[in-house]
Amino acid sequence: MAVPVEEAIAALSTFSLEDDQPEIQGPGFWVSAERGATTSPIEYSDVAAYRLSLSEDTKSINQLNLLIREGKEMGSVLYTYRSCVKALPQLPDSMKQSQADLYLETYQVLDLEMSRLREIQRWQASAASKLAADMQRFSRPERRINGPTITHLWSMLKLLDVLVQLDHLKNAKASIPNDFSWYKRTFTQVSVQWQDTDSMREELDDLQIFLSTRWAILLNLHVEMFRFNNVEDILQVLIVFAVESLELNFALLFSERHILLRVLPVLVVLAASSEKDSESLYKRVKIHRLINIFKNDPVIPAFPDLHLSPAAILKELSSYFPKFSAQTRLLGLPSPHELPPREAQDYQRHYLIVNHIGAIRAEHDDFSIRFASAMNQLGLLRSMESADLEWAKEVKGNVYDMVVEGLQLLSRWTTRVWEQCAWKFSRPCKDPISTESTETTATYSDYEKVVRYNYSAEERKALVELVSYIKGIGTLMQKSDTLVADALWETVHAEVQDFVQNILATMLRTTFRKKKDLSRILSDMRTLSADWMANTSRPDSEMQSFPQGGEENRGNFFYPRAVAPTAAQVHCLQFLIYEVVSGGNMRKPGGLFGNTGSDIPVNDLKQLEIFFYKLGFFLNVLDYTATVANLTDLGFLWFREFYLESSRVIQFPIECSLPWILVDHVLESQNAGLLESVLMPFDIYNDAAQQALVVYKQRFLYDEVEAEADNCFDIFISKLCDTIFTYYKSWAASELLDPSFLFALDIGEKFSVKPKRFTTLFKLTRVKLLGRSINLRSLISERINKVCRENIEFLFDRFESQDLCSIVELEKLLEILRLAHELLSKELNLDSFSLMLSEMQENVSLVSYSSRLASQIWTEMQNDFLPNFILCNTTQRFVRSSRVPPVPLQKPSVPHAKPNFYCGTQELNSAYQSFARLHSAFFGIPHMYSIVRLLGSRSLPWLIRALLDHLSNKITTLEPLITALQEALPKSIGLLPFDGGVSGCVRVVQEHLNCWQSKLDVKIEALRGIKEIGSILYWMSLLDIVLREVDTSQFMQTAPWLGLIPGGDGQIVQYQDGEDSPIISLFKSVAAAIASNPGISNPLSFRVLSRQAEAADLLYKSNINAGSVLEYSLAFTSAAMDKYCSKWSVIPKTGFVDITTSKDFYRIYSGLQIEYLQESVQSQASHHGAPGDSIAWGACTIIYLLGQQLHFELFDFSHQVLNIAEVEAAANSSAHRNSQLSQGSEILLEAMKKARRLNNHVFSMLKARCPLEDKQACAIKQSGAPLHRIKFENTVSAFETLPQKGL
Repeated sequence: MAVPVEEAIAALSTFSLEDDQPEIQGPGFWVSAERGATTSPIEYSDVAAYRLSLSEDTKSINQLNLLIREGKEMGSVLYTYRSCVKALPQLPDSMKQSQADLYLETYQVLDLEMSRLREIQRWQASAASKLAADMQRFSRPERRINGPTITHLWSMLKLLDVLVQLDHLKNAKASIPNDFSWYKRTFTQVSVQWQDTDSMREELDDLQIFLSTRWAILLNLHVEMFRFNNVEDILQVLIVFAVESLELNFALLFSERHILLRVLPVLVVLAASSEKDSESLYKRVKIHRLINIFKNDPVIPAFPDLHLSPAAILKELSSYFPKFSAQTRLLGLPSPHELPPREAQDYQRHYLIVNHIGAIRAEHDDFSIRFASAMNQLGLLRSMESADLEWAKEVKGNVYDMVVEGLQLLSRWTTRVWEQCAWKFSRPCKDPISTESTETTATYSDYEKVVRYNYSAEERKALVELVSYIKGIGTLMQKSDTLVADALWETVHAEVQDFVQNILATMLRTTFRKKKDLSRILSDMRTLSADWMANTSRPDSEMQSFPQGGEENRGNFFYPRAVAPTAAQVHCLQFLIYEVVSGGNMRKPGGLFGNTGSDIPVNDLKQLEIFFYKLGFFLNVLDYTATVANLTDLGFLWFREFYLESSRVIQFPIECSLPWILVDHVLESQNAGLLESVLMPFDIYNDAAQQALVVYKQRFLYDEVEAEADNCFDIFISKLCDTIFTYYKSWAASELLDPSFLFALDIGEKFSVKPKRFTTLFKLTRVKLLGRSINLRSLISERINKVCRENIEFLFDRFESQDLCSIVELEKLLEILRLAHELLSKELNLDSFSLMLSEMQENVSLVSYSSRLASQIWTEMQNDFLPNFILCNTTQRFVRSSRVPPVPLQKPSVPHAKPNFYCGTQELNSAYQSFARLHSAFFGIPHMYSIVRLLGSRSLPWLIRALLDHLSNKITTLEPLITALQEALPKSIGLLPFDGGVSGCVRVVQEHLNCWQSKLDVKIEALRGIKEIGSILYWMSLLDIVLREVDTSQFMQTAPWLGLIPGGDGQIVQYQDGEDSPIISLFKSVAAAIASNPGISNPLSFRVLSRQAEAADLLYKSNINAGSVLEYSLAFTSAAMDKYCSKWSVIPKTGFVDITTSKDFYRIYSGLQIEYLQESVQSQASHHGAPGDSIAWGACTIIYLLGQQLHFELFDFSHQVLNIAEVEAAANSSAHRNSQLSQGSEILLEAMKKARRLNNHVFSMLKARCPLEDKQACAIKQSGAPLHRIKFENTVSAFETLPQKGL
């Protein structure tokens, strides 16, 4: 069934094509080659229909407009002209025979460029002749033709402006005469073989004169003007028109104002240089008015990087026009570089935007509010089917007023940008100070002095704000073009009809009733523009409601229609009003609307003046989109053709480009209020590219704009992402700081992070740049993903260049990065942080149980931690030994990175470094927590198995060392005698152990091996403590869901035996309820959830019966020593304890212990590092597992010495001994006591954790928790299958 068209249209109207992307870019306009409403699309051919005898005037206007268009193209050629000589090849001496061919090729290349210059020469001569002829035609004393009209005057001024700009460009471009000299030289070389070159030489001479003569175009124009007839009248009319337009601010567009300012000094010079008395000019226009205009605008923009100065023009032209040189008051005006310091400061306050940004900001805010209100009222009006006509007229009139005000604001603001740039170009920075270079003798180009170093930080900020305001208001108005179109057309129609049907009717009945000539003109105005059809649209009921009392009450009311006047109608209306006011007298004193010599009443003259100026606004308002595009075009801020030539470079670096300077300022200033304006300067590239293609019509300019825009956008994305990343890292680091630390500080505010609004930028998915639509959100996400990975890589590299103690710092920095990633993930679509971490740890594979971090921890423990760290059993910490390691450690240097790879800012980095230093000098429980959290249940078992394999290897390595020490011992070592006392016993022990003097290296290696074994076991005990706490915490979270409660004997029991756990019951009940509800479309998914709950129940219950890592390690050690029991623990043949001939392990360690105790006492003064408590842990564990604890406690040398010392102390409490010997013995005895207490502590722990009657090991689960009562089986060593980094 077909859907009716009305319903389809109604359905389509419900769809919205808009999204929530914020508008923080300038307006985007379609490229159009059509003429706007400001010019007649049919070249005023419809003017003849109004029978106003303006055919000559219309013909002249069309001719001048054609010349203007051609002249602008010529100006583009000259402005974008670049020297060809720089690209010419130079032949080496070996190819001098090809010189003739090179000259020919050079000539052919340069001839193409010179042909363009010859075309400009011919065109200017033709344009000057036609302009002069046009002025002469309308300057005849007898009035034979009507004109010139206001449109005609504007065409004359615009063509004269084109000629002035061409002359100025010709004077400024040094590359043109340089290329011409090369062209003439090559012509001389190649024309030797040609015939009849006289005409070509004459043409070359003419072109040379044209290019080398300053102001040649104006001089030629002067000659053409005064060749046959004087043109003082028309020149004075143009001057009066320009002066009044400038004083009354008649020009709506800034370009029109600049045209008037550029041509006015030239008009004054031309008018004052005539053969007649030039004083008549100053009778119509007082000289002080001209001086005020020239003084108010000492610098006038001409081209993007070229400016004009009225004072400079007047002074330079005075040498070419002798009669004007007498005008000392005008010639006394100072040029911009000649201004006194006080006047220069006054002009600077006027030109610099920073001095007006407060008022501009207030204007912007006020206009934005009122324009939005007007749009809301217009939208409400359009939504109403029938509305009161007066209210509708008021709303649409308000919209028209707001549009005109908006165009005036845009024109005024863009003028400020133009004029500030011109002022900066005229006043370069004298002493540039570079913040990037430390060289005091650095040289700077002229362009750097006028742009890069000529804007202070405040001036850049103000310029960014103003660019944002211009683009923002332009976007606001451009988005409303379709909404306001009808309202604008109706309002213009109403204004015109009210004037011609009401005001003119009143004038015809009163003021001009007896003046037939003027009445005829007013009647012509009504005839050509009155819309009588609007009066017939009134309903009969309303027509009858009005009184029938005469013509005065009829025809005054009309319905507004969206029918605006054409360009020809506006043109004719302005002409007729001018005719009424001036009476056709061009020499009328008092100006255009002055009352001198006129018999028109003041009120009527004022009404004519108001409507006359309104007509000038109508065409620009009707050409709404083109006018907004013109007023918001800031592409001139990029072009720098003049300075490229003067600096003799191909192109300037982007650091000298003003658009990038503004973008970089926003990013570097850390001003949160400017962040949303960071994309506005990129619209300058859009405008510059549009000008390069449409105005200058040069592809190479567009290519340069495109290349710079692409480069700048890439750098912008990089800098923006760095700024975003820095902010979120700082935010995360600030959130993770200890609140008590901040509370205790008086300067805690510096660790807080001020909020910045990046949310708007995160929503941008369509950024317009040179015709492309860029997904900024996607680029930021991609870049942030890359930066996060680089940050993780940096943190791992930093950890790999430090020791194991920095694991706490690594965890803290990763935690900050994780929180920053979490905060960013709320705004952007980022990869999972766990996935990034796995990628950077090379642990993505499902069958990979090691990781980069686990491998590094294992490498550190093997190469640095176990050999060079010593244990302090009291503090439960490992500290680095002060002894020099036997093998120097080779580690990569600590990598350097920006602060945002740490904690974001320097202050936060300092705070976290203070915390990191607290854990950098030891390894203990905090570090073990970090290892457990970083490795997780996947890589921790691999590390445990690698350490245990290393322990097994150490035991294997220790076996030949112990054997060597056993073989060196005397055959018989008895109990120490009591009669020798402590000193005697020590000497006896030393005599027994003198056999080891030749085994010094063996003793050191044996002690080192025992120490590493003890360090591994104690490390496992710390890991066991941490894992038990972690398991307990997890159990407290999962027990309620699993239905587990503590039993009476401390065991874990099921809450209700034989029944499902609470989590299973919950999901089963939900699945049953869903299945019983027929309204649920997919009940199967809830059954799947129920089965998943059962799987989760089994998984979590299986992890509850976790064993001990330490017990597993002890069992593993016991199993690893089984093969050496027969050597280290020999069973006596007699069945009794062997006292004198035993060489079991306990006897070896007893000797080693007393020797290193003596060495530690003797070397105490030299501050050598002690071996630490790891030796006791390793040796006591081996002794315990070998079943030699009682033997060790009975026959240990230290024990025997302590026993003798106790007996001796009790028997001879009052005996006098040598004080020095007593002191040394006391220190040794104290060390032996500490060793005995440590040994007893280790034995007591081993008895509690590993009873000798249960020598079964357990297997390690994937989660890292051991299982009890499982027979240990030897497996392939994880140590032998370690993954290598980078594979």
